[in-house]
Amino acid sequence: MRRFAVAALSAVALILAGCAGGTASDRPLVVVSTNILGDVVSQLVGDDIEVLTLMRPGSDPHSFEISAAEAARMRSADLLVTNGLGLEEGLQQHLDAAAAAGVETVVAGDAVRVLPYTSTDAEGAEDPHFWTDPAQMIAVVDRLTPALEKLGDPAVTARSADYRAQLEALDADMTATFATIPADRRALVTNHHVFGYLAERFDFRLVGAVIPGGTTLAAPSASDLADLVAAIDEAGVPTVFAESSSPDRLMRALADEADRDVVVTELFTESLTDASGDAPDYLTMMRVNTERIATGLSP
Repeated sequence: MRRFAVAALSAVALILAGCAGGTASDRPLVVVSTNILGDVVSQLVGDDIEVLTLMRPGSDPHSFEISAAEAARMRSADLLVTNGLGLEEGLQQHLDAAAAAGVETVVAGDAVRVLPYTSTDAEGAEDPHFWTDPAQMIAVVDRLTPALEKLGDPAVTARSADYRAQLEALDADMTATFATIPADRRALVTNHHVFGYLAERFDFRLVGAVIPGGTTLAAPSASDLADLVAAIDEAGVPTVFAESSSPDRLMRALADEADRDVVVTELFTESLTDASGDAPDYLTMMRVNTERIATGLSP
């Protein structure tokens, strides 16, 4: 009887082990830090590769946290994809641990032409928000493709070529739409400095940002707000833009302080939404932002 019980328990253990293996999947695992990059990677791979995106929809990439289980999976991943350039401030210790464990990593920021922040508050620092320029994201796709191809998924090559073409079409559409905005109205104000790449690519002026520096973890002073109100009044911008991943209370207070009517419009700049939102994927996010910027700044 005892031998039967031991055998039965062994069989159960084997079944559970098989179930656990099925849950974890025998497919190569790609762990991606931000949900914007997570969407891009998911567009490039087929069903033969598992993609785990750490950043939840609507989160702030500067400060989001992960669970112990997610950290463990990161350290055992076949490939880790990160933004880099100091963006994932709350995740850095886990990224360092994965690197120490020998996980192969693609840092998207290494593939782009990095711009410095234009703000004096972050002078000399590298701007991590390259995705606001789709031409920079094309460079990221070109860097990701060979790393993903090495994981053995035959779908990667064709899917990458198709997605690259979609990015080129997005870039052309944004160029045409922004060309309809008069040059003297191409002035941007937002929560913090996130539009440097878009401004350089499409010839916008950056009037300023409510939060100084390059991170949402900073806080504006009363003099920062006063200086920005003066700049907005001088530039005569009709719309300021609040990011979906950051509270817009400061933006509304700023608009109230300006000596005229200022519209506050929400953009999706640092995080995608869930599937039911207005920015469920990168391409949609960029098209929605383009339309809202053009509407907000056009006569």
